[in-house]
Amino acid sequence: MSSEAMVGASSPLSKDELIAFIKSIILNENQQEMDPFYVLDLGALNPLFQTWTQNLPMVQPFYAVKCNPNPDFLRQMAALGAGFDCASRAEIESVLSLGVSPDRIIFASTCKPESHIKYAAKVGVNLATFDSIYELEKIKKLHPNCSLLIRIKAPQTSNSTKFGALPDEVKPLLEASKAANLQVIGVSFHIGSRSGINLNALEDAMASARTIFETAVQLGMPEMHVLNIGGGFKSGPNFTDEAASAVKVALQKYFPSQDGLTIMAEPGRFFAREPFTLVTNVIGKRVRGGIKEYWINDGIAGSMKFLQYDNVICTHLLADNGSSDNENNPTSKGVKTYDSSVFGPTCDATDMVLEGFQLPDMEVGDWLVFHNLGAYSSCLGSDFNGFKTSAIPTFLAHLDNKNSS
Repeated sequence: MSSEAMVGASSPLSKDELIAFIKSIILNENQQEMDPFYVLDLGALNPLFQTWTQNLPMVQPFYAVKCNPNPDFLRQMAALGAGFDCASRAEIESVLSLGVSPDRIIFASTCKPESHIKYAAKVGVNLATFDSIYELEKIKKLHPNCSLLIRIKAPQTSNSTKFGALPDEVKPLLEASKAANLQVIGVSFHIGSRSGINLNALEDAMASARTIFETAVQLGMPEMHVLNIGGGFKSGPNFTDEAASAVKVALQKYFPSQDGLTIMAEPGRFFAREPFTLVTNVIGKRVRGGIKEYWINDGIAGSMKFLQYDNVICTHLLADNGSSDNENNPTSKGVKTYDSSVFGPTCDATDMVLEGFQLPDMEVGDWLVFHNLGAYSSCLGSDFNGFKTSAIPTFLAHLDNKNSS
């Protein structure tokens, strides 16, 4: 790990420290006027990783790189001991470039371009998922030594049919893998959602995986020894009180004391959401029918698409030198707030960030800070309408270092 990424990474910044760091960036003469930016608090990762390992010590996290591929963030995840769920050659390259061993990577895409499979074979990424006979054929041709997990569509999940073998497809796929002399070493499923783990679906998926383990033995295949329980986990009390408990209960019910069983998961937002803060500038204002309307320089058409699926926590910073105090925080008691709407900068009519939201009276040039915005945010930025939200800089949140990454 680079020394820069590790500076200040031992513990999270307090709210006051974070705001002070944001002010320092706004005042930095090298920061272009009114540009949005992210702040990454690497220290916030430590308690999250500790929470995971304390509550699910038997489950190895393989971070879903797609959720947020920031290299400093990935480097810190690697230093903490995480594995990585990669879905493309580019994601594999980014992880390997950090010095991560290829045996800490799962190629967790059920439909992979042939050139990406060739690359995985070349660099030694030897674990991948599949859910169709056609994927088996590609792997047989291009990476026959790759160990495989059969991805199943778990019961009680969404109606999407994009991922996962259906129940009546599993046995034929196992038979085909055996005939092709491909090694299927376990089962993968994903039952999470943006709102968190569906606990009933988790138990049903575990039951299905247990049946598939037994089916493989009945077919004369080597006993499976890897169970991948996917993602969908969110940090917070519900993880400790509900999700982690449900995982342990289901494992005890369907995989009690199975020797040599490796259990893995593919969490993304659990780790990425909290360490990142997005800072945006108010670039426009209108008052209409008692509603205060604002425009900011990032939005749903940019890197804030998934804001609609997360709880919104905002902090208002005044324009003058980035000053702020508690009375300017829209969540503070006793501050007069107004029904407000916040739009992104583009000409897309659906580019609305907030609607019917309580905010204090803001002016053009003020700053609106969005906390907990690291999951599926910056990675979705685009250059639509000429607003380059794909290139929003990220600053490492240690008070003695203002260099962007």
